[in-house]
Amino acid sequence: MSTPSDQVSPPAEPIASSNDRNLAMLTHLSGFVFYFIVPLIVWLIHKDRPDKAYLTSEAKEALNFQITITIAGIACTILQVILIGFLLMGVLWFVNLIFCIVAAVKVSSDGHYRYPFALRLIN
Repeated sequence: MSTPSDQVSPPAEPIASSNDRNLAMLTHLSGFVFYFIVPLIVWLIHKDRPDKAYLTSEAKEALNFQITITIAGIACTILQVILIGFLLMGVLWFVNLIFCIVAAVKVSSDGHYRYPFALRLIN
């Protein structure tokens, strides 16, 4: 039989305050309007603070996704020469809107969100 002292508990995830959750939610939502600017600012302000690990993680996730969207937007702009870029720009706008809303809802309810496709440039 094992005793309670023999059992190893998994490492606890950092506990996020409600202010951190709200700021993380706003960081994800702001990506739709300001693209990578707000996530970059939030990440740069809080990256060296160990008590803000949750907020830093969410800001990096939002920043990576918005960088991916920006690169895709540049590709769509180039493709507008052959007219398909106009259609792709609309699809990109819609995808950005949906994923920003989904991320904000997920972060506000239970904590973490990882975008299904994003270049992980900031680690």
